[in-house]
Amino acid sequence: MPPPMERLIQYVTHHPVLAGAVVIALVVVAVFESRLRSTGHSAISSQDLIRLMNQGALVLDIRKPEEFAAGHVNGAKHLDSEKILSAGDSFKRFKDKPVIVICDSGSLAAAAQRQLTNQGFTKAFTLRGGFSGWRAENLPVAKAA
Repeated sequence: MPPPMERLIQYVTHHPVLAGAVVIALVVVAVFESRLRSTGHSAISSQDLIRLMNQGALVLDIRKPEEFAAGHVNGAKHLDSEKILSAGDSFKRFKDKPVIVICDSGSLAAAAQRQLTNQGFTKAFTLRGGFSGWRAENLPVAKAA
């Protein structure tokens, strides 16, 4: 019986499609896991958001203006999602302070958080579950006057 490495080489040469599919599957899993881990570190819980707000964090709500007016996290500032690209100029003094981005579910906020990080914000986060998660936890909601 040939050694295991020879058997592996023999298998790959006889079944290149299967071996290629295994390699592609491993790459896909590795990429998915790395993306999941990188976004997981930047998402914070509602309790962490409250703690950071008490320490002077900037909270940016990037939902539509009418959604923001209907209810938002108290102390949050509304920012159109298109303006996130120029946030580096608008919020220069917060580059080294915590900045939390909120959308409805958290998915749009993750892209905005990456943009802020690329612009030099060292402590940019998203709210895990977005504003929907905030509401699901029955936390206080402010309404625009």
